[in-house]
Amino acid sequence: MKRILSSIVFTVALLCPWIALAQNPPASCGTTAQNIWVRDQLNTYYYWYQFLPAGVNRASFNSPEAYLGAVRYRPVDNTFSFITQAASNDAFYSDSQFIGYGFGNQTTQTEIRVLQVYADSPASEAGLSRGDRITTVNGRTIPSMIADGTIGGAFGAADIGVATTIEWGTLTGQRRNARMVKRLVTIPTVSLTSVTEVDGRKVGYLFFRNFVQPSTQALTDAFAALKTAGVTELVLDLRYNGGGLVDVAVHLASLIGGARTNGQVMLNYVHNDKIGPVLNKTTRFANPEQALNLQRLVAITTRGSASASELVINSLRPYIPVTIIGDTTYGKPVGQYGLRFCDKVLYPVAFSIKNANLEGDFFDGLAVDCAAGDDYTHQLGDVAEASLAEALTFIRTGACTPKTTEERLRTQRLASFVFRPTGWASILNAQ
Repeated sequence: MKRILSSIVFTVALLCPWIALAQNPPASCGTTAQNIWVRDQLNTYYYWYQFLPAGVNRASFNSPEAYLGAVRYRPVDNTFSFITQAASNDAFYSDSQFIGYGFGNQTTQTEIRVLQVYADSPASEAGLSRGDRITTVNGRTIPSMIADGTIGGAFGAADIGVATTIEWGTLTGQRRNARMVKRLVTIPTVSLTSVTEVDGRKVGYLFFRNFVQPSTQALTDAFAALKTAGVTELVLDLRYNGGGLVDVAVHLASLIGGARTNGQVMLNYVHNDKIGPVLNKTTRFANPEQALNLQRLVAITTRGSASASELVINSLRPYIPVTIIGDTTYGKPVGQYGLRFCDKVLYPVAFSIKNANLEGDFFDGLAVDCAAGDDYTHQLGDVAEASLAEALTFIRTGACTPKTTEERLRTQRLASFVFRPTGWASILNAQ
């Protein structure tokens, strides 16, 4: 990730090696100098630069983060542009690592639901499992922290050694508690693959967690195994995948489309009128030897599926049918450059990405075709889990399962959440 200066990012880091950006560093790393530097980058690269407010006193803000938060284009850019620490940024994108407890989660009005637990993590050692409901953190209830606005910092700073005591309930009704200490945790990018036979067809299932550098080899290996198994249909589970590097997205989409999409236009980058004449670019699909050459794709998504996840779906649609199972996606059709300064990285929205038909701008998300809940009462990859079961039903019948009003309302309740982190932590969606 030392090359982040020459990266293009989508949501947080969609890497495009075709461009090298050269910025002069801030005059110093004093707060005002950093604020001025951020302003200068926004004036050049920001997709909505014309909406930056005039007459803002940069010296009145106590950090570049505060300055960025005050001037970015709302309501569209509420969480997209951000500033992060370079060290944690590098660890995530280079090694799929972060400092934390090691569990994916969803926050509702009453609890924090555990959605995934990573192996060899403090969370796994504490005994947390998918479906567990965390009710108190350091003695405080979830509703009380939501009420006073402290839920975002409930688990403490992202530093090694930070400890948290939690209480939770299991799916079997047991009450438990544990103390966890943060350390470096590795996220398995391809967390699960399997093959299921449906009416004589071999259907592959792939749970994909994040678009980071180790993902390229992990996807190559996974698709090679699926191809060897004779898979002719694929369920791509992106339900917690908040995005990442664009070269990984190109690789994944190419593994799906193969010869059918090889050499075709996948992405069109559209910048502001200042830098567009130089930086606008078209990227095409490749044809890796492990490609499945699928005739269609079934994708599982939730409101946590963003940016590169949406990019894969949107870029394939001009060439093959893509059916979305689960819930409407997050809605992030724009991307960023990663610009280093001092010990930080600025990620301003710098471009939109459109497919071969110039379709994009899905700020309300990509609509679901067959609604299904994120069924935490079953493990991921279980054919009885609601979203996977619905995906297999669609593959079998070509239609969605009819749902009663109560089932539709239950699906909506399962999909709801009240807190979403910002920055690369929104891609991570984990503690």
